[in-house]
Amino acid sequence: MRLTVLLILIFFQANLVAQTSLAEIDLAYGKFKVGFRHYTTSDSTRTYSRVYDYTNSKEHRPIPISIWYPSNENLGSSGPLQIIDYLEILKEEEEWEHLPNEQILNWFYYPNTPANQKHLLEKATAYKNSEFAKGKFPLVIYAPSYQASSIENFALCEYLASHGFVVISSPSRGTQTRWFSNNNAMEMETQARDVEFLMKEVGKIPTIDYDKIALMGFSFGGLSNTIVQNRNDNVKAIVSLDGTERYQYGLLNQSPYFDPQNTDVPYIHMAQKDIPEIVLTEDKIDAELNTRFQLFDNVTNSMVYQLKFHHLTHSHFSTLGVLFAERDTRQDKSDSEIMKSYKLVTSYTLNFLNATLNDDDKASKFIKNKPLSNGLISQKIKEPTKEAFTFQDFHELAIGQRYVNLLELYGSISKKHPSFEIPEGNLNTLGLQLVFNPNTSSQGIKVFLLATELYPNSSNLYDSLAEGYLFNGNEEKAIESFEKSLELNPQNQNAISRLEQLKE
Repeated sequence: MRLTVLLILIFFQANLVAQTSLAEIDLAYGKFKVGFRHYTTSDSTRTYSRVYDYTNSKEHRPIPISIWYPSNENLGSSGPLQIIDYLEILKEEEEWEHLPNEQILNWFYYPNTPANQKHLLEKATAYKNSEFAKGKFPLVIYAPSYQASSIENFALCEYLASHGFVVISSPSRGTQTRWFSNNNAMEMETQARDVEFLMKEVGKIPTIDYDKIALMGFSFGGLSNTIVQNRNDNVKAIVSLDGTERYQYGLLNQSPYFDPQNTDVPYIHMAQKDIPEIVLTEDKIDAELNTRFQLFDNVTNSMVYQLKFHHLTHSHFSTLGVLFAERDTRQDKSDSEIMKSYKLVTSYTLNFLNATLNDDDKASKFIKNKPLSNGLISQKIKEPTKEAFTFQDFHELAIGQRYVNLLELYGSISKKHPSFEIPEGNLNTLGLQLVFNPNTSSQGIKVFLLATELYPNSSNLYDSLAEGYLFNGNEEKAIESFEKSLELNPQNQNAISRLEQLKE
């Protein structure tokens, strides 16, 4: 007995069982102990049906939640989790809570072999329900692959928690039931809403640093994360583990929320090896998948990284895939090469998150340097397109500081954008707009003071500054400015008339 689960994009000829272990992956864990909690809450704004209950009843959408976090030394006496503990969560999320554990391998994804049975007893790193460490920690929200469990990448999540990140995940579920429909665009949006639900759920965790939020997703989760980032300004970075945005870019274009120009945060995509010709032919896969990456090509407003791991096929970007997935003898590398490459995936993920969320210079150099990994990785980096800095850009910054210290602002911008110039006419118009509004008159004066610094020989600007002073009731300054305007242009009839009125 085994449930058939749809796997998109990559198809496996299963004739070789994995010979791996957590210990052999040899992850370089950080200084923190790792805590883990799992519970189920619900989203009352959506309905859901348990597919195997065979009833017409609906309930609020259940959201199973797994959280890995830095923990303190008070870990209790129960010892770390075993892999079987994680697969019990998979069993619950598949809505087979009462399935006997000895049936797990028969029932779900993986062959019931002695090697896989041995995996179930391996010890992980996390301790269930241990206390949170004190402090504030960045948040990583993990979106699983197509219809997959929240725990599919548990080793990577534990690894990040040991280095000071909180990681939260929920399973990839369909809109109406556990299973996806044929409308993948709808299911992409459903998973995006689940990710956004998690963003709100973490409000219950006092140790989260809400200014440091990243999204991480495997396969189908890469699509939903792109949508979430496009419509949530608090997301600061995206990690894509062979995300489906590479393979099904057209799905993103079906979302009204997607625009590649809105992908304006650092983004890293770690891709599988090139699919060999025999697999392309036998499995009828488009050869362009080896070279096409439309999101990477279309993003222009952020730093983007593309890594290709030459010893990993698609399923090996998850812990469960590395440990349990059957190998395809047409293309898969040896288990030792797969484990070594998966370890590199975890290392690049950590360094990318440290660089983008924690401003770690060493980590930034790591991800920008050419990989030194004996041919395991190739890399492309694309910097954001440098667009001309405009007067509108300057004005938005000026508004942000309430028009204070405008000359210093202009100086700092000029250092970064040496070709930037502020048109005299724009300053004059803006200044008059502000100065004749009683609520912003003083700000208009500040604009004219900047303008006369930049254009000290402009009779017109001094004339406008004088009108501003006059409107504000400062006749002394108005006379001074009208006289300066007249000095620069003796034919300025407005200044002549105004001075005659003011000196009567």
